[in-house]
Amino acid sequence: MKHALLALLLTLAASAPVRAGDVPVYGYNVVKSYPHDTGAYTEGLFWLDGHLYESTGEIGQSSIRKVDLKTGEVVQIKRLPPPYYGEGIVAWKDKLYELTWRNGTGFIYDLKSFKKLGQFHYPGEGWALTRDDTHLYMSDGSGTIRILDPKTLRQTGSIAVTWDGHAVGNLNELEWVDGEIYANIWLTNRIARIDPASGHIVGFIDLSGLAPTDSRDPANDVLNGIAWDAKGKRLFVTGKRWPRLYEIRLTQPKPP
Repeated sequence: MKHALLALLLTLAASAPVRAGDVPVYGYNVVKSYPHDTGAYTEGLFWLDGHLYESTGEIGQSSIRKVDLKTGEVVQIKRLPPPYYGEGIVAWKDKLYELTWRNGTGFIYDLKSFKKLGQFHYPGEGWALTRDDTHLYMSDGSGTIRILDPKTLRQTGSIAVTWDGHAVGNLNELEWVDGEIYANIWLTNRIARIDPASGHIVGFIDLSGLAPTDSRDPANDVLNGIAWDAKGKRLFVTGKRWPRLYEIRLTQPKPP
């Protein structure tokens, strides 16, 4: 079983109380719920200037889109033709960067018009992108987050993500939130809160109970998509083909 140690650790953490020395496991309250396109196989998500930007995957259905939060309406879209499988996206100044899964190719767009401006290349798989004020951060499905120069898109460093001394893989969609990197852990209901300086996981967010119970494909329509409105201090989450996108507020972990 791939990442068997990770799965075991997550199972143990979910079933055990938070003990002294353990990383905290936060719960959540839903603040608001918004419509989400059930045709959107969400791979990337971020908030910018009053809109959500979302990327979708699957060959022949991949796209980047600008979305109205309140209505879920897609107000602008750029489709990615086969054979490309769209993955994470991030904005940098007046450009938008998009990864693809196993094609080793990323695309550069004009942020305003979605006009394609160029492309770039990288080894391995592309899963997700986020940013701080000086760097881009890229996940590739492993336990290592790549650090990229936003001007050249070349790798300049890396972050080895660990919990309790063990490498943690399956890091998927990323978001920079108040100095931490939040990462969906693929095929789980958890978001890891990562200290980018050390790579240590400093907390988990348990979103059990949020996924739709009537999903047409529960094995694949999993939690994926984190967006942070830094100005409004709002945290948004959704999943692949979910009918709703949620604004959530974290609750404090239960004491040991």
